[in-house]
Amino acid sequence: MSVQNQHVDVLVIGAGPTGSTAALHAAESGFETLLIDAAEFPRDKTCGDGLTPRAVNQLQKLGLADEVTSSHRNRGLKLHGYGGSVTAPWPEGHYGTVGSAMPRTLFDALLVAAAVQRGVQLWEGATATGVEFDGARLDRVRISVAGREVEVTAKYVLVADGVRSTFGKLLGRRWHRGEVYGIAARSYCSSTRSDDEWMHSHVELRDADDVVQPGYGWIFPLGNGDVNLGLGALSTEERPAKINTKKLLHFYADQQRTDWGLGQPREVASALLPMGGAVSNVAGRNWMLLGDAAACVNALNGEGIDYGMETAEMAVNLLDAGSGRDFTLLWPEVLRAHYGEAFLLARTAARLLTYPAFLPLVGPLGLRGPVGATLMPAAARLMGNLITDADRDLMARLWRTAGRVVSGVRKDSPLWDATPV
Repeated sequence: MSVQNQHVDVLVIGAGPTGSTAALHAAESGFETLLIDAAEFPRDKTCGDGLTPRAVNQLQKLGLADEVTSSHRNRGLKLHGYGGSVTAPWPEGHYGTVGSAMPRTLFDALLVAAAVQRGVQLWEGATATGVEFDGARLDRVRISVAGREVEVTAKYVLVADGVRSTFGKLLGRRWHRGEVYGIAARSYCSSTRSDDEWMHSHVELRDADDVVQPGYGWIFPLGNGDVNLGLGALSTEERPAKINTKKLLHFYADQQRTDWGLGQPREVASALLPMGGAVSNVAGRNWMLLGDAAACVNALNGEGIDYGMETAEMAVNLLDAGSGRDFTLLWPEVLRAHYGEAFLLARTAARLLTYPAFLPLVGPLGLRGPVGATLMPAAARLMGNLITDADRDLMARLWRTAGRVVSGVRKDSPLWDATPV
């Protein structure tokens, strides 16, 4: 590839679901768009691969939902543990009732290909290594690609380089580890139940010493002969989760092997996951952090694909609204308006799960008998990120009220804090 120093309207750093979605929306809005990624596609990412109806709704806006859901669909969640199980279908609502799952090697490559087809310029194997400012404005980005150092001048820069956000750190992004965060491991296993129509979560996650861990295991059928099997645990600096996630994953697979007809776990990978907006400095005059880079992840389940795609759309909408806007304070304000109360409430609830005595106390109540039959479908709705501001039912009202209360109590908790330049 022959690459020269160049100018574009929009530079998108990171070509996962968030970055590719941002590039697609930007190109469709008429912006000359460059999308870069340090890897070459297809490439893998540590993920549960599950797609909630909220994520499918975003795919519909891009015209890609049928291509994803035609290979596999799921109907909702099945939650297991403490001697009980609860089935929670995706509820009728704003996002519809169709979920799916697709390995990230395929899903990300599909979105990247769609972006290229619609006019986005793609540089693979391209790493953003440095920045140059003109006053408060991000003027140039240095990119290492094809053995060369290239400088790209962009009117806007959208950063979607994932949970570690290496480029975000160059811009001042700070992750607050005093807030709850996730540690996770995932694998692929062959399974006789790969066509199962439900996403399964085991909320009673025990280690080899029979100690309940502050997290859950998952099995997400992929419809291709495999399931995505993994687990996540919640942690804080004060109460770190003292587990070896990869070792525990193999133990979890052994527990589920007979029921699921599992082969041995393969392609095991792990990750740390900032959650619930617990990062600072996510925007500057002409740049914004999106998706996982901005910790737009549900602290109750680790889901972030839907939020990532939504933040991509919202960011491009701001670009569409006109030039000359300063995003330093505007973008954190937009994120708080859309997700602030819900994220802070989810972070607070997740923090409770890090107390060793909490899950063994409430788990049996939630998964057995009439209480579980009422409570857990509502919890599954929260875990699927399926409550919207437009919902007016009792559960939605209670969730929003609790969010307002927690936000009032935890005013000093970091939530996309901004430091004006």
